[in-house]
Amino acid sequence: MSILHPCAPLLHPPHQQSTFSRQSNNFPPCRTFAIRIQTCNQPKTSLFTARESRSQNTRTQNLKTQIEEHNDDYDGDFEGEEGDYEGEDGFSSETRFRGREEEKDYDRDPEFAEILGSCLDDPAKARTKMEERLRKKRNKILHTKTGSATPMKVTFNKFDFSNSYIWFEFYNVPLPKDVSLICDTIRAWHILGRLGGCNSLNMQLSQSPMDKRPSYDAVQGANATPATFYNIGDLELQENLARIWVDIGTSEPLLLDILINALTQISSDYVGIKQLVFGGSEFENWREGLTSEDEGYNLHKI
Repeated sequence: MSILHPCAPLLHPPHQQSTFSRQSNNFPPCRTFAIRIQTCNQPKTSLFTARESRSQNTRTQNLKTQIEEHNDDYDGDFEGEEGDYEGEDGFSSETRFRGREEEKDYDRDPEFAEILGSCLDDPAKARTKMEERLRKKRNKILHTKTGSATPMKVTFNKFDFSNSYIWFEFYNVPLPKDVSLICDTIRAWHILGRLGGCNSLNMQLSQSPMDKRPSYDAVQGANATPATFYNIGDLELQENLARIWVDIGTSEPLLLDILINALTQISSDYVGIKQLVFGGSEFENWREGLTSEDEGYNLHKI
């Protein structure tokens, strides 16, 4: 078979000489032709090789396109020397497998398995072991209250809604986290009152009978006399004593009830409050004129 290059000239006439096969079989003589192919200063590449090269380049390009489309389906990045894949959750595939293995190891608690295994054979023994386990780990399960079991005492001393102090007496000097909790509570109380959320003149739902479907009259709510919290000062602290100045404006007892209920829960669960006093310009052991932290005075913004 002869392959012609596109730039090759026309074929020369074949030589007239003939050659005969030297094999012993009796095949008929076969002529051979000598063809001279002239190149055009191009590499000697056959047509078959060129087609094969173009086909291989096409397959390589298709493979690259498939790989790029496959990689676009993932939003994660490849990080690390080993090329671990990192997905949307930020964990590599190797980390995921390790996480599953750790969870399995964590779930296989020998002590807990022993308790469950003895439930059917000896329930009393299993119960004893469970109680012992709870006693050992109760600090991790249950958190004791840091407040006081003694109810907070509440008194009124010539309280004026438009210009009065509210006094706090703690059992101990409050910690910074306790002071932050008290400030957040007072701040929320002031915001709720400033927006008129504590208006006892518009208590339609709380005063309606519970055996009927609740209904709300928007016109009545809009025409109710507003009760707005006017102004409030900052929380002043001296050792285990604190005070805050308030100007509630209107005589709205619901505002006071809301504050007392919140402080009662705080005193029981978080920081013990010995007493809460509404009104009065003086309080026992409170020293006027202190402005320095070195003297035990602290001011906290509300």
